[in-house]
Amino acid sequence: MTTTLGAPPLDVLLEDIVRYHRPRKETGAVPRNIPFLAKVPFDRFGIAVATTTGDVFCSGDADVPFSIQSISKVFTLAMALQGGGSPRLWSRVLREPSGTAFNSLVQLEAEHGIPRNPFINAGALVVTDHLMEQTPDAAAHLLRFLTEQAGQQARTGKQGQPGPFIDEAAAAGELAGSSRNLALAHFLKDFGNLTRPAESVVENYVRQCSIMMTCTELAKAGLFLANDGQGASGTVLPPSEAKRVGSIMLTCGMYDAAGEFAYRVGLPGKSGVGGGILVIVPGQCAICVWSPRLDAKGNSLAGTAALADLSDRTGWSVF
Repeated sequence: MTTTLGAPPLDVLLEDIVRYHRPRKETGAVPRNIPFLAKVPFDRFGIAVATTTGDVFCSGDADVPFSIQSISKVFTLAMALQGGGSPRLWSRVLREPSGTAFNSLVQLEAEHGIPRNPFINAGALVVTDHLMEQTPDAAAHLLRFLTEQAGQQARTGKQGQPGPFIDEAAAAGELAGSSRNLALAHFLKDFGNLTRPAESVVENYVRQCSIMMTCTELAKAGLFLANDGQGASGTVLPPSEAKRVGSIMLTCGMYDAAGEFAYRVGLPGKSGVGGGILVIVPGQCAICVWSPRLDAKGNSLAGTAALADLSDRTGWSVF
């Protein structure tokens, strides 16, 4: 997993990646149930790499905040695994690829309310419910965690201020279109797999997804997964747990296109319908790429292509 001999310096390489992969025409799609995502210009493209040696390289729109959406599930899972919480959590959610849509009701009912993995919506709702046993405002707890790991101060929502923030207006709009997530939560509740009210869990989940961060901030926040669980201010997870989060990212992190992503990129990744993808190179770095237009599986079109290119040109891969 070392950089290929003859590859240009990383800052030069990222500039080249941006020039080649920034979209030049409006292709792909945006989620119909999250209207504010359609307002993002199609040609936005940013990439950042945070290394375990403390360097950060970025290019393009790497410092423009975007909605992290399902990338948040990586961090809520890590938080749920802190303090020895894994045995109880893994009795409520599995670690298997879903093979179906990330918001499938049919699979959840057929499997008696035990979600396939923590990165599909039903599984993420269980993780949020688990976190709400510690604090009712799990979204604010996640925001503090992300802010600390990114080495920033939380912002109030005004542009130009450093640090992650929850876009409360966007969250309210997304919550209004969350009928399916509410249905999933009620299924989970009926099967005895939620301890908190379904509506409260979904509200927290949507607010988590509505956190705004930049590529640079996300790469820095995810670095503990590449660094044996060591984060900005100490141990986030034991090395064994950090490794296991990475393994779930590899097998389950890209909705039902995880196999295709592993084939093309060869690295653990987690995408969000806001167009971001967080990728881990174990022992080396964390990468975040963002481009808002999505493929049919809900993953960033340009982002996936850029990561495949970067993997080929650096030799970064777990294979």
